[in-house]
Amino acid sequence: MISDLSRYNAQVKKTPSIVVIGGGTGTSTVISGLKSQQVQLTALVSVADSGGSTGRLRDEFGFQPVGDLRQSLAALAKTHSQDWIRKLLLYRFTKGKGLQGHNLGNLILTALQDMAGSTTSALEIAEQVFQLHGEIFPVTTANVQLVVKYDDGTVVLGEDHLNTHGTVAKKITLVRLFPRARLYKKAVNALKKADLIVIGPGDLYASLLAALGVDGVKSVMKTVRGKIVYIVNLMSRFNQTHGMTAKQHLKCIEEAIGRMCDYVVVNSATIPADILKKYAKEQEFPVVNDLKHDKRVIASDIIAQDVVERHTEDILDRSLLRHNPIKLAQALLELI
Repeated sequence: MISDLSRYNAQVKKTPSIVVIGGGTGTSTVISGLKSQQVQLTALVSVADSGGSTGRLRDEFGFQPVGDLRQSLAALAKTHSQDWIRKLLLYRFTKGKGLQGHNLGNLILTALQDMAGSTTSALEIAEQVFQLHGEIFPVTTANVQLVVKYDDGTVVLGEDHLNTHGTVAKKITLVRLFPRARLYKKAVNALKKADLIVIGPGDLYASLLAALGVDGVKSVMKTVRGKIVYIVNLMSRFNQTHGMTAKQHLKCIEEAIGRMCDYVVVNSATIPADILKKYAKEQEFPVVNDLKHDKRVIASDIIAQDVVERHTEDILDRSLLRHNPIKLAQALLELI
């Protein structure tokens, strides 16, 4: 009887737990591909953004920024029965005094923050209202800003300054959060239980290092049982990662987590010439894969076919080229 029960339990597979760390469109792309799979999904999201609609609300209300959290909420909404919920969360006003440029999802989350008294409570309510395929946590409950130092000695406060374009690309030498903040306790628990921890894709400094820069990340990452995978960006960003190769991106991530990644996912597909031309006008280019001899590397065609059009009312500089969420999900599930 006991042996039969043991054999039965061995045959029953535990639902794997996946934690995705980052912010913005990169994290939302990964979780949108994974949400239809048989996994326990958790998004740990950066809360250091300060531009666009998010920045305006942050300045006016003093709450944690909600833009990246809202994108994750929209990504975790059920594909069919809640398609209109997803569209509402992503809706951006194109007119209206005081409303133009604002995102409806940002306004909803800000209202919930005001009503519930905290970002974490607001997210708990939002998860119930929108019936999400997973959980979303801020990496910290503190209200932080990103501090960036360049090689010319310039120091800027605020993630929105990273998108400033000049004639010469500057090198970032230091990124930290102000004030210092601790990793949210529920984020700690999620990382410890995870079978797979996914970092990226996303802006190296504005999203990934902003999420990994909270106190406690290194100590937790050194003890996790799950495998850690880093998804390398498709393109560089001017004044952020200009000229940086895949190996240099990986080095920054591994320094932030205090250990080596178990896997590294890089794109192997050719990027269409017309897309490259658009990026070149902004002095942004494909991230060179100089990790070809690294046994941890998984090279695959992970590019989305559709090119994202930018809203004229959206003042943020967003990527035109994205990863394919389904292809990413397939590549990640093979690692569990």
